[in-house]
Amino acid sequence: MIGYYVHHHGRGHLTRALAISAHLDEDVVFFSSLPTPGGLRPRDRWVRLPMDVPPGDLTAREPTASGRLHWAPLNVDGLLRRSAELLCTLADTGARRLVVDVSVEIAVLARTSGVPVTVMAMPGERTDPPHQLAYRLADQIIAPWSDEVYRPTWLAEHAGRTHFVGYISRFEGLSRESGTHQGDNAVLLSGAGGTEVPDDAVTQLQAALPGYRWTALGGRSWTDDPWSALRHAGLIVTHAGQNALADAAAAATATIVLPQPRPFDEQHTSAAALHAAGLAVCAPSWPTPTQWPELASAAGTLNPDRWRAARVDGAAARAAQVLAA
Repeated sequence: MIGYYVHHHGRGHLTRALAISAHLDEDVVFFSSLPTPGGLRPRDRWVRLPMDVPPGDLTAREPTASGRLHWAPLNVDGLLRRSAELLCTLADTGARRLVVDVSVEIAVLARTSGVPVTVMAMPGERTDPPHQLAYRLADQIIAPWSDEVYRPTWLAEHAGRTHFVGYISRFEGLSRESGTHQGDNAVLLSGAGGTEVPDDAVTQLQAALPGYRWTALGGRSWTDDPWSALRHAGLIVTHAGQNALADAAAAATATIVLPQPRPFDEQHTSAAALHAAGLAVCAPSWPTPTQWPELASAAGTLNPDRWRAARVDGAAARAAQVLAA
């Protein structure tokens, strides 16, 4: 039995967890404040945890423990109960390991209870004391990207425990089997974790790049299966969330990356790495109408075979192999 903590912000942590668990031979007990998702294997279990925030509009007190943690506010009943439920379930199930994607506090809680911890690394500048505490106490670190594309210096200290498995997409392999790119199809991909994409984004894109037929996915146009659009796209415009980038890599087509503001420069770092590796072009903010044609032209000149450096195929299975060890 393996325990697996899934952070509730956005949908990326959940999507990645389900992709990895599909390759595990062991049963999995998931912990999250998210409701039970579709796609669980019948043998697996989902434990919904209470939220870890003060009730109503009360202000969190001392949430960082003097800068040593990210979120551990004092006297929050939900935080206490979620911690107790997680530990009791780990004890009752005999889970031999807890995968943490992601929470410094959950990693510390499990490790100080004697449970081996696998931490899912995150892009960006994770040099702050809480992140480094989590990475140092983990006996396994999974970096869900390719070291051919991005190898942060702050992970060097943990090189002996870090596994760069490649970008994890639930659509891996499908592009080569059933995808047919059509040059005039384009997709705008927004995330569920917050976006600065303007409300009239598609209207702007249609005016700036009239040679494309635009489909908007994500945000208010959320779909659980974007692959039918991505597999035929001749151009993808996306934020720089990890799952979105992995799905773009699976589609292996011309891509413009627009990183969104996130803590620790997560998305800007990811976008810069893809640009430097020659996989995509990026812009630091929403482009002006006159910038779009140049960006689309630059993306179209990139060799789509470069996406192989992202190592999408087999990435989820490689992560599962790390956990099985």
